[in-house]
Amino acid sequence: MPADRDPRAWWLDDDPFDKKDYTERRNNKTTKTSSNSFEQNPFQDILNDYFGGRQRHTIPIHRGSIWHFSKIEIKHLTQATLAFTLALAFMNSRGIFGALNSPIVFVFGGLLYFISLTPAFLLHEIAHKIVARRYGCWAEFRANPSGLRFGVILAAVLGIVFMAPGAVMVAGRTTKTQFGRIALAGPVTNVFLWSVGIIGIFLLGGLNGVLDQMLRTWVWGNSILAAFNMLPFGPLDGKKIKTWSETVFYVWLSITLAAVWITYEYSNLII
Repeated sequence: MPADRDPRAWWLDDDPFDKKDYTERRNNKTTKTSSNSFEQNPFQDILNDYFGGRQRHTIPIHRGSIWHFSKIEIKHLTQATLAFTLALAFMNSRGIFGALNSPIVFVFGGLLYFISLTPAFLLHEIAHKIVARRYGCWAEFRANPSGLRFGVILAAVLGIVFMAPGAVMVAGRTTKTQFGRIALAGPVTNVFLWSVGIIGIFLLGGLNGVLDQMLRTWVWGNSILAAFNMLPFGPLDGKKIKTWSETVFYVWLSITLAAVWITYEYSNLII
């Protein structure tokens, strides 16, 4: 503690100059000590500049089952899922004017994407949560309201989807290896779901028009989500995985890119 700091100040807060950023040191491979960590929303800083600033939430700690979902987490998952589905429905209708001209296409697209792509998003986030809980961390999903608004507005105006719906917040002491495995859980889950979709296409594809379209949407959605999250930039999973192990990173980056390539080249699955 600095000599000139009033001892009574410690009653209110810690000395900000006496703290060390272990998360930054770990991510830069300059330490092997454990640290508190959390997964931020992609493009969080950019969106915060335009939509309402950072969101602060009260965090009730639950130390029970790894399958526990608090009421606030369920609320945030529901908000993110509905906003994501709405944005995809606008994309399917080529924007809000297309939705107004063809409301049936808008509604059908929303239902199609809700059934086909919601599992890709939800299970990706839940996988992060479950692995983090296995390591004894607190982990819950938190939606990013500014990211949801931005994504829905962009889809309504331009008919394209670019959204940071939220992320799993992780608090607890984790090693670099554990932190990497928590990050890897999401892309691995999407690759597994992609494999299930491929099997479903070969077994059931072509038998029913709607079912076939759902399976194809399922496959391209999971392949793209897995590959995108393996990019080693910013707060994406790929950067955390590469920090942990470059071998694991390049293996899984290759797997996810191969899934996208197979989806596009061999099976003509991207619609």
